[in-house]
Amino acid sequence: MNNQDLRAVKKGLKGLSLQDKTCLVTGGCGFIGSWLCHFLVSDGADVICVDNLSSGLEENISSLRDRENFTYIHHDITTPLPLDLPLDYVIHTASRASPMEFSRYPVEILSSNTLGTLVAIELARKHRAGFLFTSTSEVYGNPVVVPTPETYIGQFNHLGPRGCYDEGKRAGETIALAYSMQFDVDVRIARIFNTFGPRMRSDGIYGRVIPRFIDQAIHNHPITICGDGTQTRSFCYISDLIIGLLRMIQIPECSGKIVNLGNPEERQIIQVASLIKSVTGSQSAFTFWPERPDDPLRRCPDITRARSLLGWEPVMKFEDGIKRMMDDVYKNIHSSIPQKFNY
Repeated sequence: MNNQDLRAVKKGLKGLSLQDKTCLVTGGCGFIGSWLCHFLVSDGADVICVDNLSSGLEENISSLRDRENFTYIHHDITTPLPLDLPLDYVIHTASRASPMEFSRYPVEILSSNTLGTLVAIELARKHRAGFLFTSTSEVYGNPVVVPTPETYIGQFNHLGPRGCYDEGKRAGETIALAYSMQFDVDVRIARIFNTFGPRMRSDGIYGRVIPRFIDQAIHNHPITICGDGTQTRSFCYISDLIIGLLRMIQIPECSGKIVNLGNPEERQIIQVASLIKSVTGSQSAFTFWPERPDDPLRRCPDITRARSLLGWEPVMKFEDGIKRMMDDVYKNIHSSIPQKFNY
């Protein structure tokens, strides 16, 4: 997280701060989790990062390891975590999330969102801490109501290849709300739509669509598009998401609530690929692969609730977020690749 992004998050929090609070972040070496850790440490919170590095990367938190207010625990959150330190907040982000992981690690994905949620929320109950569960727009399946509000029940195939993630997150939401009802745990649930930004993996089965397109484009490899590319997603830049998550934690009116967090601007995947090709000056051709089973045709959030409860909406323009991500990519790619980005 660079200083520009740190300043953007601080500005977006409008005076809210977790300084001197103790925050446990599961999946803290992952994309979203590591961004949370970086900002919380910079904000003066005491941060405990828990991750088994199944899909997260230790390098994501390497710059934090020497900070006095940061602790890393290598641990699988699906098993009990003996922790006697007082906690103010537990943020459960741990889960594999790439669609290409669903068929290879379905049990692990189900476990992190069910058993892992039980372990994490038990810590919150024990310490009377606030609990934030990072759910997903995948709980809506292939929606017929677009933009999709939190009240939409969902249309999905729980027996299909995406079921481990969809159903795992739905079960995690149920667990969180059950603890709220039975044990009065202060629970908040964020349904996160597609998010992008620096530190997002592009490699192998972990690769998500935007970093994969960028990686393919800068190497002039074919840009691989599943289906015909007309399916839509709504991409939110990571600093905007972090603002939304941290506002959710701290605003009392969010207790017990489910809130969509995402950018309400819908884009076709083929348009995303074309923009990235243009920005990189790539000679890559588009290659179309068979569409993934049960892949949603449209994905776009109704963020009315986020606006009213959180006073939140994304501010980063998609094109500017891509440029910021490209700047980060260039810092980390081999020097033999020329910087020829068209912006």
